[in-house]
Amino acid sequence: MTVFNQTLNPPAANAADTPQPPVTNLDPEVVVEQLRAIRSQLAEVNPLTPVQKRVLRDQSRKQSDTILASSINVIGALDNVAQAIGRKPEDVRQLQTDWNRWTAVIDELRGLLNGVEGANLVRRQQLALIGQQAFTIGAQLARNPDNSVLVPHIQELKRLKKLSNRKKKPAEDPQTPTPNGAPAPTPNGAPAPTPAMPHVVQ
Repeated sequence: MTVFNQTLNPPAANAADTPQPPVTNLDPEVVVEQLRAIRSQLAEVNPLTPVQKRVLRDQSRKQSDTILASSINVIGALDNVAQAIGRKPEDVRQLQTDWNRWTAVIDELRGLLNGVEGANLVRRQQLALIGQQAFTIGAQLARNPDNSVLVPHIQELKRLKKLSNRKKKPAEDPQTPTPNGAPAPTPNGAPAPTPAMPHVVQ
């Protein structure tokens, strides 16, 4: 009688063949490291000042994409044009293709930046809410002598809040005229003296 050995449990799959779940929560340090690695692999990265960007955008807006494409066709229509410009038609067309392809990268980076900024704004808002709650609850608990350890913290917070409000308040100009045309009051509360009218010789 022939006996066949049967395995009830199949052999374990190779760990390398098992699909791993995607990482959905990268640490910010890891993101920075990966972005720097990508930047180091880009041959053309030209940081520009806001003024430089505005100048280049203004120059680019003078020609629509349709006009630009037709202008490039002029280069290929006659060799003398390409020779005068010093650029081969195929090189110019490659430059146009590269520009179009990199616009997709820019859109993706803008979307990524917008999402990262939005998430960080939410974190900041949550911290502000938690901080306000901590101050309100701490101020109430500090009234109890048993919680005297909170007193210096609450006092320091009140000082910082008062200082912050002073900085936000705009400075008043005592010489600014009031809406009805009367001179604004001086800092001590008294009305400003009315300037003397010049004497006109008849």
